[in-house]
Amino acid sequence: MRTAPGALPLLGHALPLRRDPLGFLASLPAHGDLVEVRLGPRPAYLVCHPELVQRVLSDARTFDKGGPLFEKVRPLLGNGLGTSGWHDHRRQRRLMQPAFARERVGVHAADMVHGITAVTDAWQPGRTVDVSAAMQSVTARVTARTLFSTSIGDQDVTDIQHCLAVLFSGVYRRMTAPLGLWEKLPTPGNRRFRAAHDRLRGLIHRIVRAHRRTADGHDDLLTALAAAHGDGPGDSLSDRELCDQVMTLLVAGTEPTGHALAWAVHLIATHPEVEARLHAETDRVLAGRRLPGITDLPRLEYTGRVFTEVLRLYPPGWMFTRTTTSGTELAGRALPRGADVLYSPYALHRDPRLFDEPGTFDPDRWHPDRVRSVPRGAFIPFGAGNRKCVGEHFGTVEALLALSTLCARWRLRPVPGTEVRPRPETTLGTGPLPMLAHPRAPG
Repeated sequence: MRTAPGALPLLGHALPLRRDPLGFLASLPAHGDLVEVRLGPRPAYLVCHPELVQRVLSDARTFDKGGPLFEKVRPLLGNGLGTSGWHDHRRQRRLMQPAFARERVGVHAADMVHGITAVTDAWQPGRTVDVSAAMQSVTARVTARTLFSTSIGDQDVTDIQHCLAVLFSGVYRRMTAPLGLWEKLPTPGNRRFRAAHDRLRGLIHRIVRAHRRTADGHDDLLTALAAAHGDGPGDSLSDRELCDQVMTLLVAGTEPTGHALAWAVHLIATHPEVEARLHAETDRVLAGRRLPGITDLPRLEYTGRVFTEVLRLYPPGWMFTRTTTSGTELAGRALPRGADVLYSPYALHRDPRLFDEPGTFDPDRWHPDRVRSVPRGAFIPFGAGNRKCVGEHFGTVEALLALSTLCARWRLRPVPGTEVRPRPETTLGTGPLPMLAHPRAPG
């Protein structure tokens, strides 16, 4: 095992992780299957081979949630499904899994389509829209409505979106601060972060308490979670656990999917041949209808391949951390208890050993005739193992409905001179994405 070059005393690799984290991570597989990096003075180990990544993700008892990312995220999310340790996660997953069953996702399809049209109906033909901000608004609306149904008003949705934007921008700074001191300073940004966290937590507590009193007849995720029961007596989610899960679902359901949609719109608009095929498929499947439904998705095959390729090139979750709960061995290296283990879907998805022309946007690499050439474990936008994202199907359905709705009704064009670069913070965004919106009539 080699150590990544460029570490500085005390700072370690904090500077390349802050200045060019994607380039730094993508360069590391060339140094081996397991590469040591320094997070400040603290060693960590980046797993660069898909088989090793699968081992880490399939053994959650040994490689538990933890490390520098989750140390910063846990105070934000609490002990929710995304941050809880192995023991708590097993119980939480059993309780929450039924709410995300495939047959239940279809119940929320109309809310998903309404979320995209509520935002895009306000667009003016030929005017510039910030597609990144618009997609964040879409996913915030969809997540809030499917979680809370009639328990939430438009102002609450706006407040949630604002608070999440502040929180996401602050978490990555805390993660990459080499000595863990930055978040303790009384800066305006830190004050905004704490205020947004307190405001969002307060809003969630209020909604959960009200929902406990008036949930009869609601068919939303919060009702399903509140009614979830395990095998033993009294095995259900407490109010505090429910609030932690809601916080987790708001965070996981808003920014990652919103960023993936923004990348999809950008890549479609800059690849005319892909756009033409998408429009042709949408027109054929919808057959004159302006809005898709859940039953249309199996026939939107090319749309599915496009979104899969977007997730390969720009996975919203671009880096994750685990912590060993006991001494273990990985790639011939003995790791002590408490070692930080990293893996990067971004680096894995762009490894030329795993994907031909990895920097090329090629949706047809996911065609059934070609997908068999992708090595097992090389594509992990939703993770793997028993901690694989519980909302994978929900997020995918939401994204495909949003993309097909956009393709049926709008043609988006980049504003000349706009430079789009990945912005790796807590998730991988585009930054502002100004585009010209033109109404589209089905062909």
